[in-house]
Amino acid sequence: MEYDTKIYPKIGGYGQYNRIVAVFSWFPNFAVMLNLFTDAFYTLTPDSYHCKPDPTLLPSAFLLSNYSRQGYLNFTIPWVNGSGLSHCELFKYPLNYSSNVSVNVPKDTVPCTKGWEFSQAAGLQTNFVTEWDLVCGNYWKIPVQHICFMSGWILGYVFMGTLCDCLGRRRAFLLSVSLSGLLGVSVCLSNSPVVFLLLRFCQGSMLAGVFLSSYISRLELCDPPHRLMVSMVSGFFAVCAELLLPGLAVLCHDWPVLQAVATLPLLLLLSYWCSVWVFPESPRWLLATSQIPQAKQSLQLFSTRNGACVREELYPAETLLSEIDAAWPEEDTHEEYHSVLVLRHTRIIWRNCLILSFTLFIGTGIQYCFTRNLHSYSSNFYFSYFLRVLTGALACLFLCMSVNHFGRRGILLLSAIVTGLSSLLLLALTQYLQGGLVMVLSVTGLLSSQALAMLSAFFASEVMPTVVRGGCLGLVLAAGCMGMAASSLMELQNNSGYFLHHVIFASFAVLSVLCIMLLPESKRKPLPDSLKDGESQRRPALFLTPGERDSLPLLYTRPSEYHSENYSCLVSATRTMLTKDTVPFNMVAHPPLLMAHGTGQGGGENGLLREELSER
Repeated sequence: MEYDTKIYPKIGGYGQYNRIVAVFSWFPNFAVMLNLFTDAFYTLTPDSYHCKPDPTLLPSAFLLSNYSRQGYLNFTIPWVNGSGLSHCELFKYPLNYSSNVSVNVPKDTVPCTKGWEFSQAAGLQTNFVTEWDLVCGNYWKIPVQHICFMSGWILGYVFMGTLCDCLGRRRAFLLSVSLSGLLGVSVCLSNSPVVFLLLRFCQGSMLAGVFLSSYISRLELCDPPHRLMVSMVSGFFAVCAELLLPGLAVLCHDWPVLQAVATLPLLLLLSYWCSVWVFPESPRWLLATSQIPQAKQSLQLFSTRNGACVREELYPAETLLSEIDAAWPEEDTHEEYHSVLVLRHTRIIWRNCLILSFTLFIGTGIQYCFTRNLHSYSSNFYFSYFLRVLTGALACLFLCMSVNHFGRRGILLLSAIVTGLSSLLLLALTQYLQGGLVMVLSVTGLLSSQALAMLSAFFASEVMPTVVRGGCLGLVLAAGCMGMAASSLMELQNNSGYFLHHVIFASFAVLSVLCIMLLPESKRKPLPDSLKDGESQRRPALFLTPGERDSLPLLYTRPSEYHSENYSCLVSATRTMLTKDTVPFNMVAHPPLLMAHGTGQGGGENGLLREELSER
């Protein structure tokens, strides 16, 4: 049975209950994004820091009372032209030097011995960097932390996506929420960088499960006209979380307090465990996996709460359940689960999954190239942070206004083209352009790349079949996390490979334009449920021809006077044509070559011909 055309209307369509469930599915997105973007505040290195002065490195004749605070720092810390006090070195004086220590004192430079003094980071007084002095020789631990966090998301998307297809959307969601809340509380109690990295890795995997299960469940509760808007509103909830986070950081002061505040929404989501109606199981997935008894209960819940159970003394849900019993007899039904491994036996589904993974990887990975140009325009953390949030909100708004009108494939193609052009122009002309033009190109590229990433994830959720939607969408989102982790790889190498990174992603963006043309169009179409439905999706023609030209035959024929499907009309039309006096074509009548003997001139000629033949 076709869910969107035969089942969905009979349970109330996109009724009041579906809208309520959609609203409750937006709050997990807020909680997940709040925990995701705290990483930017945890790993932010303060703008100003230097070594703590070590009195043991000073000469014995040194008197601190003779120096001001700044003079003391100048005496103990080397001065670096263009950046002020050295971040990683101290002066070491001879201990037995007793002459005037203010001039011409022989000294060496040594690494910091007593730790560092930091200025206040953006919003927080202490964070992951200042807590464990992750600067200078320990700076490499910061990008490693981000890579570990993104690796957790990658593993979570793959593993929890498979669980979504095997256990169901609701069970995977509740499991992810429970473990992510527990791990979030554990992160607050971290006492070393290694424990912090391990717990953040595990929490990232569970946060991925919360995001993925709520995203899929929200999509499967909507009809085709409402799918886009409901998904994009969840994007605005993510924007709200990003806007709220700097204020929370200022109020919390310390990173453990901020972590506890960010974990609180996850703990509140545990209330979904007690209320089944707030986050129900997807009836579409239950039917696709042939779980008929559970599907009947879910459909009854939706039909009752949508008010579709009483209409002219009829009960559409009972009629629907009878149709389901006829379509799936109890003796022939058995639960069927699929994993992403079945993609090995598909062609269209695997191709779509690969292309959308590629575009999402580009959309997330190339954003680092644009934000780095913003850092060169202004080194203020809040400038680049809020500008990125603003472009994300504009990207959501752009998709809401254009995708339903021009189609998924067309807007995805446009986003890839703008992203590639902006990146190529920045690569070729940065040194020749003014700062304002560089900023305009960077903001344009950042906006289009965010639109490319968001639309790739949404497009993938629409074209993947219900039976493997969790696993396939998990693979696509995992590719996006790999793009986010690529920026940390550049920071791990101290940005030594930034130019190559930019060239590779710009080339990928141009290549993705050709790949996007192979995708099908899912605008206002029902979601595919089975593998067969997913394999039947075909890409539309690139250039559509007028409809009347498609129906023209190769050779023009006169319109027929009968209907070919009706035999009686065929017989009557044939008789009519045979009895007509007018001849449809200009034909000249000629006498037959051979006629009966004695019929006029033709008969005489025929007789002479026979006599001549007999003589021969």
